[in-house]
Amino acid sequence: MDADAVWRVIDDERGRLADLMDDLSESEWRTPSLCREWTVREVAAHLTLAHTGPLSATGSLIRAGGGFNRMIRDTAIRQARLPVHEYPRRLRAMIGSRRTAPFITELEPMIDVLCHAQDIARPTGRPYPMPATAAAAAADRIWSQSFPFRARRRLRGFELVATDAPWRAGAGLRVEGPISALLLLVSGRPAAVADLAGPGAAKLAATFPSNSGPATTDAGASSPKER
Repeated sequence: MDADAVWRVIDDERGRLADLMDDLSESEWRTPSLCREWTVREVAAHLTLAHTGPLSATGSLIRAGGGFNRMIRDTAIRQARLPVHEYPRRLRAMIGSRRTAPFITELEPMIDVLCHAQDIARPTGRPYPMPATAAAAAADRIWSQSFPFRARRRLRGFELVATDAPWRAGAGLRVEGPISALLLLVSGRPAAVADLAGPGAAKLAATFPSNSGPATTDAGASSPKER
């Protein structure tokens, strides 16, 4: 995907996710998300921080004692004090902007909105299909990097094969399924395992501790404690 296509996906997904947020009940806002230690509300709050500038980010990092993961978690918790109607409003206000957080490409906000949408939708029981071409591009980006997701290290010994997109990665026991599930898998979300099959699926499931899941950090621009 070229940059323009990526930004079109980001705009579309921000709008779609804002529509989903508009429909969340009070109890759904409090639901634990797929991100360990974060509620749906905190994930939504975090998504509205995608335009954080260098000065603000530096100040938050200093405030967190230099801990990157702590900074991401703390900023989301502070942002989660806003009224819930602010999250869809702020997400829609980003549509059309090409601004990113410091030191990242346009692929990171696409990863962010694709993965965090599932962090919200799945625990609240909302059907929320993911665009396959965008998911494949996001999975390629994650797989190509050693940091922050560490996907190649975590998934060594498995061949991942999408059944609905021309995407595969790794070598070893075959694990197959929709590209949406594979994107969640490479970004460290064990909820995806239930959607996967193949000779390596059972062994793959056993590699996830019962309390595992992505730490409370950005799916794209930030680093997890462990993905």
